[in-house]
Amino acid sequence: MSSITHELITSLPANLFPDKIPLVNLNELKKSALAELEKASTLKTFAELEIKYLGRSGLLTQQLRGIKDLPENERKQAGQSLNKLKIELEEAFAHKRDNLEKADLESALKKEFFDITLPGTKNEIGNKHLGTIHILAQIQEEVEKIFERMGFMIVDGPEVESEYYNFEGLNIPKDHPARDMQDTFFVTEKHDNHHGRLVLRTHTSPNQVRALEKYGAPIRMIVPGRVFRNEATDARHEHTFHQVEGLLIDKNISIATLKGIMKEFLSRLFGKEVEVRFRPGYFPFVEPGLELDFSCLLCNGKGCRVCKHTGWVEFMGSGMTHEHVLKAGGVDPKIYQGWAFGFGLERLAMMRYGINDIRLFNSGDLRFIKQF
Repeated sequence: MSSITHELITSLPANLFPDKIPLVNLNELKKSALAELEKASTLKTFAELEIKYLGRSGLLTQQLRGIKDLPENERKQAGQSLNKLKIELEEAFAHKRDNLEKADLESALKKEFFDITLPGTKNEIGNKHLGTIHILAQIQEEVEKIFERMGFMIVDGPEVESEYYNFEGLNIPKDHPARDMQDTFFVTEKHDNHHGRLVLRTHTSPNQVRALEKYGAPIRMIVPGRVFRNEATDARHEHTFHQVEGLLIDKNISIATLKGIMKEFLSRLFGKEVEVRFRPGYFPFVEPGLELDFSCLLCNGKGCRVCKHTGWVEFMGSGMTHEHVLKAGGVDPKIYQGWAFGFGLERLAMMRYGINDIRLFNSGDLRFIKQF
């Protein structure tokens, strides 16, 4: 189990899920799940257990759905406890999956023979070429798997967003100069509540407030998704691109936690040891704001043309979550603190594969896509 596993989940009141949802003791549910998981010796058995506990109709999922039937004053406590258990079980299942897949592969290698000197087959059937998974989808899946194994859940949110979640809830009021930093696409359709006009989200950060409202704290999540900026395109800028937002809120969280998580993430992603450093930066929804760089992989920090002879590559913005964001999500900043980060998938792919024009990702040029 990871060192950042949450503390033992405590039992909830016996009347937590009346009528529609069976009564459960969370300690018993956890004990039962881990015991069955320990006995699972095949991937088939593992898959059945994953469906049983974490599937759409799984035991834990049923309890999460039952939160809506609780009295309003009990929902937050129930949501926090269930969310902590969900994170711990997801991490345990991910760890077990890794072990079973490794054992399965080792068993197959002992029984089967594969001649690595044989020529490969062409990527076609007759005259029809097989399709390929887009490079951005490949990298997004890789990023999600790494963070899932570190106990983060994957969250999604609307691409057409309200001004409140896109700006005000993130400490960016109407007269804030940061609004000028993000040229926005506005939607002509009127919003049906008091959250202002509709916009195409300019970042994935609105899901910070949405997730805190829904799940409360503690929480550990990433949000991959498309974002939109009303700006001219060139080799380094695009009107539609992808970001990955990260958020960790808990007690006794510091910048050191962020540094350790990002160092581990980048090292797993690139398959080699990567160093990271912080520089001061400004983002309205974090305080202090930080820019994170990682050591150049081409020159090993000695300095080259790619890193502009500094030994470091600029990567993402981050910082400690602003108390206004915590309050907007209904979380008490005197009890909880945390950090957030955001980076671009296109930028990550460009650094990883030496791509020099961001417009190639959406070009539809098969000569580019088939390279990956």
